[in-house]
Amino acid sequence: MSQAVLRVALIGYGLAGETFHGPLLEATSGYEVAVVVTGDPGRAAKAARNHPAARIVATVDELWQASADLDLVVVASPNAHHADQAIAALRHGLAVVIDKPIAGTVEDAERLLAVRDETGGFLSIFQNRRWDSDFLTVKDLVASERLGTIRRFESRFELWQPAVTQAWRDDADAAAGGGVLIDLGAHLIDQAVQLFGPVASLYADQFHGRAGTQVDDDSFVALHHESGVVSHLWTSKLAADLGPRFRILGSRGAYSKRGLDPQEDQAQHGLGPASASWGVDVPENWGRLSDGETEVVIPSRPGAYQGFYIELRDAIRSDGRPPVAPEDSLYTLRLLAAARVSATEGRAVSVDGLGRVADAE
Repeated sequence: MSQAVLRVALIGYGLAGETFHGPLLEATSGYEVAVVVTGDPGRAAKAARNHPAARIVATVDELWQASADLDLVVVASPNAHHADQAIAALRHGLAVVIDKPIAGTVEDAERLLAVRDETGGFLSIFQNRRWDSDFLTVKDLVASERLGTIRRFESRFELWQPAVTQAWRDDADAAAGGGVLIDLGAHLIDQAVQLFGPVASLYADQFHGRAGTQVDDDSFVALHHESGVVSHLWTSKLAADLGPRFRILGSRGAYSKRGLDPQEDQAQHGLGPASASWGVDVPENWGRLSDGETEVVIPSRPGAYQGFYIELRDAIRSDGRPPVAPEDSLYTLRLLAAARVSATEGRAVSVDGLGRVADAE
């Protein structure tokens, strides 16, 4: 493809569309937000203000009628719609990005990849937390071998949201993509696999702690990687006292890091990649590396969600590899499905041979 500007249609204008995809597309050269699809009048008004050059339509059928004038579709709708909308876009000859997870079920994701293969289309998944400040820092630290042989990796995405909201993530069942295990666990599992490779077995617990909730609001997953590392992953909306975001135990020392990456909060307050503070972690949240006697502060790398769209643009133009391979996200979804089995049956589950992880080193 030439260096021409990529004309983009954005499906969905909730949290993902308004906070992440829309602003990042506007901030990254080489893209034009041409169409936004939302049937909600309030969201349509926001989309019109934020993307004045875009046409706002209420249905995907209206989008497909204009597909000849487009290059890329970003699917940021509720999880249950991901596969069908992405399949339709691929069949219209469009490149596709899907906000994680790739689909609501493993079967839908496999069906989607079959259409990708059939059409020869371009497909990538927005696993934005690969570009978190803290994860980039941890990735560098693990690669440096300063911790020695790593035994255990702990990762938490904890929130204090004791009241059930009206958002679909608090209401939809697991098959439709509701609950913290699939919503937040999709990030934590992806990060753990990127660091330590495929998983041999796992164990999980899921809890429903809030009155009136239809989905899990607290979960734990233990991944036993083929590399020998054990990852302990927590996701929760019931954590009034937040644990460390990361803790890593190795033969030479340990690393601990508190606080969340700032980019989501910054985006919700109108900041973007052009801001000097974008993705910059506050020093009081920087991690600590200890050898048992001395402690060293490890400054956090700046986060860079825009990196996904920069890599995506270049890959589409050059017929290159997507920034996140959909096979990675399918693998994560298979692990999430196995975690639900483990939690339901109260046993460890063997997951050896579930599939290749395309981007693992």
